[in-house]
Amino acid sequence: MPELFHRKLERSTIGFVLAIIVVASIGGIVEIAPLFTIDETVEEAPDMRLYTPLELAGRNIYIREGCYACHSQMIRTLRDEVERYGPYSLAVESRYDHPMLWGSKRTGPDLARIGDKYSDIWHVAHLTNPRDVVPESNMPAYRWLARNDLKIEDLALHLATQRAVGVPYTEDMIENAAEDAYGQATPDSDAASGVAERYGEETQIRAFDGVATRLTEMDALVAYLQVLGRLTDAAYEDTAAPQKPPEPVE
Repeated sequence: MPELFHRKLERSTIGFVLAIIVVASIGGIVEIAPLFTIDETVEEAPDMRLYTPLELAGRNIYIREGCYACHSQMIRTLRDEVERYGPYSLAVESRYDHPMLWGSKRTGPDLARIGDKYSDIWHVAHLTNPRDVVPESNMPAYRWLARNDLKIEDLALHLATQRAVGVPYTEDMIENAAEDAYGQATPDSDAASGVAERYGEETQIRAFDGVATRLTEMDALVAYLQVLGRLTDAAYEDTAAPQKPPEPVE
């Protein structure tokens, strides 16, 4: 029986190394080549806005608690996904996500269009005890988020880091990060007015956890969830089956 080619190759150290380099190079080219046309593949979204410091803090908590392990944030173009979750995800919607949280595991539902779908009260109840609102849920409770004060002293550094990787935060945004995080969750405070000026009139400014006297991790996570899929309306425009963005739920 003639000896197989790969057995001969395995006995040649130099030949085997060269074969590995060739195969790895092909894989690298396949991954890298599309990046040269990325400007042509990523959609335009003139209305795209930035995460506020409070929303960015909520995103950090979302990552810290491992929410991405059970929830994806990418609706595929399959008909059943679009019918269940809403318009399929566009690349531009993750433009300012570092790292991106598309995910692939769906122990829980996809969250790409969760913003404005439920009220703040619903989210607080769900995070406090998921089975109070979804009896069949196997999600763990995160009730301590309402007891933990949100750390805001280093938020300016978080914004500066995001700017270093391409997110266009201004010096004014970075300098006022802590004040803006507090102001977004305390609408009656003096700090609230500057949030809309820096991040736009569409910015949600309210006591997300229902308590306007303190800033908690619950405020931050709910603020982040309520903006998912709402940073731009690009996904609702020029699609094969146009839909309207959800109206905010009070």
